[in-house]
Amino acid sequence: MAAVREVKVPDIGDFKDVEIIEVHIKAGDRLAAEDPLITLESDKASMEVPAPFAGKVAEVKVKAGDRVSEGDLILLMEAGEVTSPVQPPSPEGVQESDAQPIEPPKAEAPAPAAAPPRADGEAKDFAGVHASPSVRRLARELEVDLTGIEGSGDKGRITKNDVKAYLGGAAPAAAAAPAAGAGIPEIPAVDFANFGEIETVPLSRIKKISGPRLHRAWLNVPQVTQADEADITELEAYRKELDAAAREQGYRVTLLAFLIKAAVSALKKYPDVNASLAPDKENLILKKYVHLGIAVDTPGGLVVPVLRDVDRKGIDALSRELAELSKKARDGKLASAELQGASFTISSLGGIGGTGFTPLVNAPELAILGVVRAKMAPVWDGSAFVARLMLPVSLSYDHRVVDGALAARFTRHLCHVLEDVRRLVL
Repeated sequence: MAAVREVKVPDIGDFKDVEIIEVHIKAGDRLAAEDPLITLESDKASMEVPAPFAGKVAEVKVKAGDRVSEGDLILLMEAGEVTSPVQPPSPEGVQESDAQPIEPPKAEAPAPAAAPPRADGEAKDFAGVHASPSVRRLARELEVDLTGIEGSGDKGRITKNDVKAYLGGAAPAAAAAPAAGAGIPEIPAVDFANFGEIETVPLSRIKKISGPRLHRAWLNVPQVTQADEADITELEAYRKELDAAAREQGYRVTLLAFLIKAAVSALKKYPDVNASLAPDKENLILKKYVHLGIAVDTPGGLVVPVLRDVDRKGIDALSRELAELSKKARDGKLASAELQGASFTISSLGGIGGTGFTPLVNAPELAILGVVRAKMAPVWDGSAFVARLMLPVSLSYDHRVVDGALAARFTRHLCHVLEDVRRLVL
């Protein structure tokens, strides 16, 4: 009788208590090494756990919806011919993005039959479909039913190229033009070497995993941007006083801490902005907490750590926490929990420059504040032009929930608070 061996969750990095979204096996199944066992998905990553050796499934110890960590028992398996152990799975995406390269098809995929339509909003679990988590996620984002696609990969595995072929004309027109912007023709490939010397370098990991998420937000969110400016002449003088004292203690007080406090005031006054649209698109989820995402420029790309409960903290505490999180972001040492839960985001380019920009809404948040460098400008005071330090701000927002009037009131209130530091304590 074959020996029964335990198969446990391998090293999955810093992720703990991760939800099982799919179980690919059942008792009695015969598996080859590297066949998928379960799919794990957290708020920041999705990964597939493969079989470490060949054998027959004796007993499955988990089910969809369970939460597991490294070392938890997945199943008991009767070992067959043992192959070389596979490497532990690596996260395939952050904030539900896709970081895997496109797999080249091994054979031309036959034209798939039309898949039966699903009810709008119905979860797509693709039970029994042989596809990686990245392909499943792509299908969910593009509203493509994988059960209607025949895979061209190894052992019938569905690849990204199969999904693209399905959208590119192999499928009926109705299936090739789903919601959320799918079916948009790809930009034609160009051989740039025909025009001169080139060098191909890989994108940073951060850009690989954030790009699809930004693309999805752009396709799904009807975004509008409201611009305004604040007179921060007095605030800047006060900030310099606080910063001089802070330097002696080893940290800095920047304008960002004041922007956070002003954003808190505006979010409290206009709570519909501190919310998210429910998946049914018929309800608004109001958040009783204020956690702010702060965009940080790092060598690998933009990272957005989250400051929690900013409404309960003062300028000093926020300044210290900003310095700590920014350093961790640049050093690549942020924990998964420090990248989750934001209800509003601030992206400041003040340290670089510019006169204005349109930041992308970080869905499912409803708005994001963009800030550039303040500059001296002549301002009419009723009798003469005087030199004042003016700060341009831009609020991008989801027009499905936030209309132009609300956005204008929100932005004006934020600027109003910045123009008199005494209002920060109200």
